[in-house]
Amino acid sequence: MSVLPKALEDLIEQLSKLSGVGPRTAERYALGILKRSSNDAKELAKTLEELHSSLKTCPKTFALIDSSEDISSLYTDPIRSKQLVAVVEDPIDIVSLEKTGQFKGTYHVLGGVISPIDGIGPEQLHLNELIKRIKDDKVDELILAINASVEGESTALYLQDMLKQAKVEVKITRLARGLPVGIDLEYADQITLKHALSGRTEL
Repeated sequence: MSVLPKALEDLIEQLSKLSGVGPRTAERYALGILKRSSNDAKELAKTLEELHSSLKTCPKTFALIDSSEDISSLYTDPIRSKQLVAVVEDPIDIVSLEKTGQFKGTYHVLGGVISPIDGIGPEQLHLNELIKRIKDDKVDELILAINASVEGESTALYLQDMLKQAKVEVKITRLARGLPVGIDLEYADQITLKHALSGRTEL
């Protein structure tokens, strides 16, 4: 015998399919939706229904844009430098960099990282498009803003090899890595400490 009504169970099941959402979190989300007004639920359902048709991928940067746009405004904005490109894994990574208010270049979304165990190879990433952009826009610097994971490092090395084979000269940099503000040394992992030491700055 089911403890919850079928409609609520169905909602919990759908929510639990989202990345990073476990059964307990899905239950809390479902109950939170139930507690709100039916109008709020209808607005949520409408937003979800229109989501895919309202968005598309920028053919130049591969960032997400409104369906009414042709090219990402983060690329066409005249105050942004097309010669400085931050390479990220996913469109959502752009949000984090934009929140800093410090970056005035453009972006290129790879669409993931090379991960054979997940069935993701170089041909599934937007690497060839990136090399074309470097040539077309005469890019001076690539900032590799991808995760410092084994897959991220492999992707960075593969990209460097592609650039060498294509005889494309461009400055390649990585985001600085170090100790987060407020962390005690005893709780820092060895990789973080290693990067913090190698990337130390003079006071």
